[in-house]
Amino acid sequence: MAPGQKLYPRGTVKKIVKAHSNCNVSKNVDVTIFLDYVLFMQTLMKEAAIESKQGGERGITARSVRKVTEKTLAKFKG
Repeated sequence: MAPGQKLYPRGTVKKIVKAHSNCNVSKNVDVTIFLDYVLFMQTLMKEAAIESKQGGERGITARSVRKVTEKTLAKFKG
């Protein structure tokens, strides 16, 4: 990623969260949400890799991701 380039639009994320939650959001809520998302995706891919290896597949497939999605979502439910 080039210097000065943003990963996501901070203002847009804050507006979406505020609109859906109907309450005030803290200053850095967008950073927290983004980091949680990245951690979730990393965990999902690790679990899918384990599932695919146990299933004898060569790489991660959509089927292996679907199998572990519910379990991974349950870990991140807060």
